[in-house]
Amino acid sequence: MAENSESPTTSKPVEENTQTQTQEIGPKATRNTKPGVKRLVSSVTVLFSFILGFPLLWKSIEIYRAPLPFDRIDSFASQIESKPFPFPCRFQAIFIGFNFKASRHDVAAAIGRRMHDLSRGGDCGGCGGNYSVSVAVYSGGVEAFDFGRELRGSDENADELVRSVVSEYGGGDAYNVVVVNGEGEVRSVVGKYRHAWIVGRVEEEEEAVGRVAEVFVRVFVNGGDEESSVRSEFMPVGADGRIVLSFSLLNADPQDWIYDWDFREIDETLLQPVIEALQPIADITVESQVLYHTPKSSFSYWDDEHGSHIFRTEDLPFFVNSNEWHLDTSVAAGGRSKVLQLVVYIPSVKECPLQLELPNGEISKTNGFISPMWGGVIVWNPQSCIKDLGSKEPVRHMFSPQDLQKLFEVLMGQLRQLLGLKSENLYVGQLGTSILLGSERGFTEWELDVLSRKHICLNLLSCATTLGSLSRLVQSLPRMIIMGEIGKQVKFSLEAAKFAQSNASVGIYDASAVSSRQSRSLAEDAFFHPSIMSISYYSFEHCFAIYSPFFLPVAMHVLLAAIREWKRYKQENRKYLAAKAKEKVS
Repeated sequence: MAENSESPTTSKPVEENTQTQTQEIGPKATRNTKPGVKRLVSSVTVLFSFILGFPLLWKSIEIYRAPLPFDRIDSFASQIESKPFPFPCRFQAIFIGFNFKASRHDVAAAIGRRMHDLSRGGDCGGCGGNYSVSVAVYSGGVEAFDFGRELRGSDENADELVRSVVSEYGGGDAYNVVVVNGEGEVRSVVGKYRHAWIVGRVEEEEEAVGRVAEVFVRVFVNGGDEESSVRSEFMPVGADGRIVLSFSLLNADPQDWIYDWDFREIDETLLQPVIEALQPIADITVESQVLYHTPKSSFSYWDDEHGSHIFRTEDLPFFVNSNEWHLDTSVAAGGRSKVLQLVVYIPSVKECPLQLELPNGEISKTNGFISPMWGGVIVWNPQSCIKDLGSKEPVRHMFSPQDLQKLFEVLMGQLRQLLGLKSENLYVGQLGTSILLGSERGFTEWELDVLSRKHICLNLLSCATTLGSLSRLVQSLPRMIIMGEIGKQVKFSLEAAKFAQSNASVGIYDASAVSSRQSRSLAEDAFFHPSIMSISYYSFEHCFAIYSPFFLPVAMHVLLAAIREWKRYKQENRKYLAAKAKEKVS
């Protein structure tokens, strides 16, 4: 009886537990078959296809950027912009007829100190402190009096004589000054090579030292310009290293007379030596034209004292008639070439003769003027300002070879001024006046050295500035396209600049000028590359805003579908496991 009474009590909790599980699972909360994974695999496959396609999308919108040597650019720019490149200069003074109490080293040190006082620190194209001074005493058999007398003869013969003396002391590459303590007034002449001579009675050693230092600094280094050696605005060379010399002959009124010239003769006989001399500095091309009906814009007035029509320096800004003077017709000037206009103006009968009055009231000897970075103008008055009334047709005149030579001399003086050199053959210094000999090529060797040093320095500075600007621009725009050609141009520009510095450091100015010109041209080509100028650059946020409306909605639906299928699979799997557990319990 006791066992029968305990049995109902023991089975009651089991029945209650079974009923509770049945209520929790229920007929809809259980499944007898294992849930399929086909829908889950399909959803996950589509999701992974989107994930794997994202790198392809990113690659398709990737911007090609050729690697640029930013470190080398920054190092080069900081080196050039911090201080001008110091060109090595070697100076040598040869004294004849002097009995110095001090040693040669002391005299050289005195010249160096005087040069330091005369030099302008920080000049671009100067020697800076990178120079050496040596002193030699001529101990040959030639007496100072006889040698000084030879130097007072023909300057051309004296120039060759001094050159032979300088070569004996190995001063071919150095700048030399030969000082002869002789008789008479002191006379200073600067030759067409790299030497000068001073002859006359120089009683004090200090005076000799001062004259030598002045020639070294003021002439050989600064080019004879007291204010500045060749200013940057007076270097009319294009960014591509080219200069176009455009010669124009303007007939103001062809009804009065017509002038023409044989420009081929000017080009072949007169201009070619000049072009060859300036070849390391710039690639020069020449063109010419003859224009008619080209009156000037400014006014002139008749002056009885001079017997001519006068136009003043105040009228020069209005002399060039840009409406009638169609000068900018060059076909040789392409890209960033610089065009220099050299104009010969033939006035009409109404204003003939036409002369330029200087501010001091004197009449200009050249009857011309220059405009920096533009060119120069010469007013050429006919020999007879009376029109031939008996002729119905205007009289035609051809420039004679003598007139062409006179014109060329004036034009060459204007070209020298445009390049920053002196047009006259005199240098007036603090201690005296020096005569500057001319050269058949229009530029002496020491003048070409001055132009080369200035040109090299300005080219390297322009190259460093351009490359530095390009580097900052590229780094500020991460979506900027950098073609492979730009990377090569930057690389070659840095290499050319390195060659220019290495050649200049050993005094090879011609090769250095060519390399510096190439470095500047390549830097300009890289900065103004068409691929840079024709593309509008945008940030990554802008790119995301463009592509997100196309891909983000679809990607979100695919992601949500995969998540929903994963949750559904987990729920159905739990139902299946619950059913399996129920079977085991029952």
